[in-house]
Parts: sequence; C-alpha cells; structure tokens
Amino acid sequence: MSYYLSIFRECFFIPKPTLTEKNLPDQKGRVFIVTGGYAGVGKELCKILYQHNGTIYVAGRSDSKAKSAIDEISKLHPNSQGKLEFLHLDLADLTTIKKSAETFLAKEQRLDVLTNNAGVMTPPIGSITTQNYELQLGTNVLGPWLFTHFLTPILQKTAASSPPGSVRVTWAASLATAFAPSHGVTWDPKTSAPKTFGDKRTDYAQSKSCNVLLAREFANRFAKTGVISNAWNPGNLKSELQRHLAGVETLVTGLICYEPVFGAYTELFAGWGEAAGREENAGKYVVPWGRVGALRQDLLVSGETGRLWEWCEKESRAYM
Repeated sequence: MSYYLSIFRECFFIPKPTLTEKNLPDQKGRVFIVTGGYAGVGKELCKILYQHNGTIYVAGRSDSKAKSAIDEISKLHPNSQGKLEFLHLDLADLTTIKKSAETFLAKEQRLDVLTNNAGVMTPPIGSITTQNYELQLGTNVLGPWLFTHFLTPILQKTAASSPPGSVRVTWAASLATAFAPSHGVTWDPKTSAPKTFGDKRTDYAQSKSCNVLLAREFANRFAKTGVISNAWNPGNLKSELQRHLAGVETLVTGLICYEPVFGAYTELFAGWGEAAGREENAGKYVVPWGRVGALRQDLLVSGETGRLWEWCEKESRAYM
C-alpha cells in the first residue's frame, strides 16, 4: 500500500522540474536520436534540444509528420546551430530496423543519447506487428531492443571519449508499470514468450514494465562501458498515445493529464540531468518531472531481466 501511495504522490503532487529549456547547457557538437520525435512528448524534447544547438535525428515511420515537425521546430528557433533530420524507423517491423540503424551510422561518428520514446498504447484487441507479435509487445519492447542493439557500439565509442555519465540510453515506461504483472512479465508456458493477455491495458502495462527490466539489464551488462541506462515514467500527459481511447476515458484523461512539454522535462532529466547520469543511478527509474523515483519491490528484485533480454535477443536474431 505504501508503494501505491508514493505513486499517487509522484503523479499528482509533483515538484517543479529542475531541468528545462531555461537551464539546459549548450548541446552543440552532441548527437541524439529521439524515436517518435515528431509528436507529443518526443517533439517537445526535440524542440528543447534543437534550441540548445543539438543534432537530433527524429526517428519514426511517417516522413510527412516528421517534415511538419522539423519545419515547425526550425521556425521556432531560427538561430539554432543544431540540426534536425528525419530517420525512418518502423519499430513494428523487425526487418527494417537494421537498415534504419545503418542509415544513421553512415552519417554520424557519435551518439550521445538514445531516447527510446516511441510506442503504442491500448490499440484494438488483436492488433499485431508485421512479425505477428502483439502490437504493444512488438513495438514497445522488441523493436526498441533491436534498435538499441545496433546502436550500442557507437554509444560505447562515444562514452569512451566523453565526460562520465553523459552518454545514455533511456527507455519509455509509464505509470502503468505500477499495475503490471508480478515481476513485470508473465511467461506463456506454451511459447516461452511474454504472455498476451487479450486485455489491452494489461498488455500495455506489461510492455512498459518490460522496458524497466530492459533498462536495468542494459545497466548490468554494460556497466563498465560508461553508457548509463534508465527508464522513465513521463507522467500523465495529453498525447497521440491516447488516440485509441473513447468516451469517459477521454474525458477523464483530459482532466488529469498535463501538456506534453512536462513529459519532455522528465525525459530531459533522464537523458541529460546530472543526477541521472551518476553511476549509482544506472538502471534506476525516473519519475515526473525529473526525479529518481520508486519501483515496485518485485520489479527491483526481479530475476526476469536476463530472461527477457535473452528472449529479445533470440526473437531478433534473424534480423541482426
């Protein structure tokens, strides 16, 4: 009960953000990828980074949405010395992800922060990826794992010549993590894969807790490389993720949700905040609007991190 009270406080009694566009240091010369960077929270993060002269790859499926966002951000900050570039990335189709990573690697010699921001929430029951995974599991978990896999070497290379704690990979979790299955993931005994519940909210919560587990396992596996990994709950936000909600859900969401820029502050802290880059905070959980927060105890002690990582690796092997 005390954990859920802390979650309530973290989501509805939120201190002011400590890192915003007003005090972010100059990012000139640094390179970032923001998946889903042309909408909602991702776009707000790209605005802040571009304002501070960063080079940002806006990764996603829609060329037209990316172009519109890039034009909007460029006009907002005409004096920026940064760069905005679209990177095609379809997380729901594993066959395309290697090419997306190779396109980036052909253009850049460094990657300072990978923000795994993109995802889907509560699509219609039965929605699947190109490879027939439940859509939320495939798009929110498998796709980001494979994309991160291809980019880990350049993250490590960048970390070797960068200030300690400044190179990071961050993973999108959610308030829904609090309501995920025990230990974060339930395994289907027939398939040895994460179970598909057939309830879109439970499947969503599991996909988000899986990202917490992947963030922790990345931190464990690459602890000595200098790359910091963490997961974050961006907060209760108005965004395109809610496009599948209807009726009363839409009304309630409008009453309790904040503007997307506040979620960008959470992501900003996870990827750029000094405290989040400390070695002792590797693998930790960032909560609104930029603090190291609490996780359910069973997620902290979960032995599923390695098993989930190995499952992602096995399922992705044919696309590496």
